[in-house]
Amino acid sequence: MIIDQIKTKCIPRHVAVIMDGNGRWAELHGNDRIYGHRQGVDAVRSIVEGAGEIGVEYLTLYAFSTENWDRPKEEVNALMSLLVDAIVKEIDNLNEKNVRMRVIGNIGSFPEYVQTKLMEAIENTSDNTGLNLILALSYSGRWDILQAVKQIADKLTSGRLQENKINESVFMSHLSTAGIPDPELLIRTSGENRISNFLLWQIAYSEFYFTPILWPDFRKENLFEAIADFQRRERRFGKTSEQIRS
Repeated sequence: MIIDQIKTKCIPRHVAVIMDGNGRWAELHGNDRIYGHRQGVDAVRSIVEGAGEIGVEYLTLYAFSTENWDRPKEEVNALMSLLVDAIVKEIDNLNEKNVRMRVIGNIGSFPEYVQTKLMEAIENTSDNTGLNLILALSYSGRWDILQAVKQIADKLTSGRLQENKINESVFMSHLSTAGIPDPELLIRTSGENRISNFLLWQIAYSEFYFTPILWPDFRKENLFEAIADFQRRERRFGKTSEQIRS
C-alpha cells in the first residue's frame, strides 16, 4: 500500500491544494458544472480524513478564488448554496475527527448568510486540536499581499510602525496566513501546471505536485502518493546538495 511508503518522520506540516477539474469531470459524465462541484465535496472529505490520519498539521484548500466571482451568476449562486450545505453537513464529522476549520480570504465579499455559517463552523470547531483545515475563500495571492501592504501603510502613517522595522517577519504577520507555516507541498489536480494566484508569497519554497486526476476523483490515496513523491525530493533552499547532507 502507498501509505506504507511514507516516512512518518518526514510528513509535511502544511499541504496546500488547488482543487481543479470539477467542471471537466461533470462534462465527461454528461452533467452540468454544478454536479461536478457537488461531487468534489467527496474528495474534500477523503483528503481531510487522509491528512489527519498521517499527521499533516495544516491543509489549505483553494475553494473559491477572487476570480471565481466572474463566473456565470447561476454557477456562483449554486456554489454559495453548496458551500453552506457542505459546511452544515460536515461540522459533526469535523468535530468527530478533531479537525479545526479556519478561513482565509475576503470573507466580507460573501453574502451575509454564507458569512454567518462560516463563522459558526469556525466557532464550533475552535476547540479541536488535530488537523487545521483552512479554506481559501474569495482569496487570491495578490489580494493577500495588497491587503498586507495597506495594513502596513496605515501603521506607518499613524506612527505605529517605523519603516526600519519592516522585514519579512513583519510583512508575514500581516498576511491572512499569519501564524500558519508556509506550505511545504502544493498539489494541483486536473493536469494544469500553474498556481493561479494562490499563496504567492507563501509558496516561495514549496514543492509542486501536478496530477492529471480531476478533483472529484482525487482521494486520500492520491494524497499519500503526492506526499511519498515529496519525500523523495531533496529540498536545498538555495544551498548545495553537499551542504544539505553534511
